[in-house]
Amino acid sequence: MGLNIHNMPDSFQIFVKPVGATCNLGCAYCYYLGKRNICGTDVLGKMSHEILETYIRQHLEASQDDMVMFSWHGGEPLLAGIEFYEKAIELQKKFSAGRRIVNGIQTNGTLLNEKWCRFLSKEEFMIGISIDGPEEMHDRYRRSADNNPSFSRVMNGYRLLRKHDIDPEILCVVNSFNVRHPVVVYDFFRMLGAEYITFLPLVERLPGTQNVSDRSVPAVGFGYFLSGIFDRWVEEDIGKIKVQIFEEAARTAFGQEHTLCIFKKECGGVPVIEHNGDFYPCDHFVSAENFSGNIEKISVADLLRSREQLAFGRAKSETLPQYCIECQFRPMCNGECPKNRFINAPDGEPGLNYLCEGYKCFFSHCKPFIDTIAEVWKTG
Repeated sequence: MGLNIHNMPDSFQIFVKPVGATCNLGCAYCYYLGKRNICGTDVLGKMSHEILETYIRQHLEASQDDMVMFSWHGGEPLLAGIEFYEKAIELQKKFSAGRRIVNGIQTNGTLLNEKWCRFLSKEEFMIGISIDGPEEMHDRYRRSADNNPSFSRVMNGYRLLRKHDIDPEILCVVNSFNVRHPVVVYDFFRMLGAEYITFLPLVERLPGTQNVSDRSVPAVGFGYFLSGIFDRWVEEDIGKIKVQIFEEAARTAFGQEHTLCIFKKECGGVPVIEHNGDFYPCDHFVSAENFSGNIEKISVADLLRSREQLAFGRAKSETLPQYCIECQFRPMCNGECPKNRFINAPDGEPGLNYLCEGYKCFFSHCKPFIDTIAEVWKTG
């Protein structure tokens, strides 16, 4: 069957889990460790070369872009070994038909060594590395399975990346502890020479309630955290450091669509493929009830344009509370991630995002700056 690009997501990025949820750390807040037996086993599974070849061929067939992105996630994807990624690159070259290939990998950084960094540098991988701030903040929740701290090993990995001319993106999970120290966190990343930073709010819903865990970031606190860093960034680092949420907020000044899935009007463009080829609609919705199929039986293209996947994407906008629809900041967040939409709006309507008040706090704070950018741009 021919590919109907009109029924495909405008763009898609697949999170591939070459070793599933397997990880060498046991971070207290990791939502993916509980997925270790999602494929019917809790034993270490590694994507076979047969499934890898099927996936890469199908991904390239499904993409209409001149540049194609492959995103390797976990668990800890470095556990797959260098040989796995060498095979992936070999297959990408085989099926790419001359298109540019970009590989990205998200790592906790503890397994990085000279050999890994030489390989990643040579093959021009884009790297994301998880760091939650200075040592005390990082080690609060990012620890090994036997509860040992991970900070020193992560810093060693980060230094090796920089030694090999790799500028990794820092992913910082904002929780109830480090949220109280926005400038300390940001200045630590500045001291490291970071050029790309993403802040990820920790929201752990307590099952069956509208409450969250003690580790979770307070909603308004997250807004103050972002606002404090924004002021420092505006004063010191515009054009030098890219902070993802600031970049996304600024896109509204130019009438541009969001690139970050949580702020898009619809979702469904960032599905997951597990190490056995199982396909799920989103990294936060990997569960038996959301299983879509296996790429050995249904192609990536067909899974992306399936009725279920498209409905999953549309549900984000179709289930927005009226409170969100009427909000002046809707273009900036579009209700954010559906996984966080579990509280009631002020009028009692369900489906409001837990982080709503925090985002409103931050967007109110940065809006004058964004409006100025928009005005300058419009007037040339």
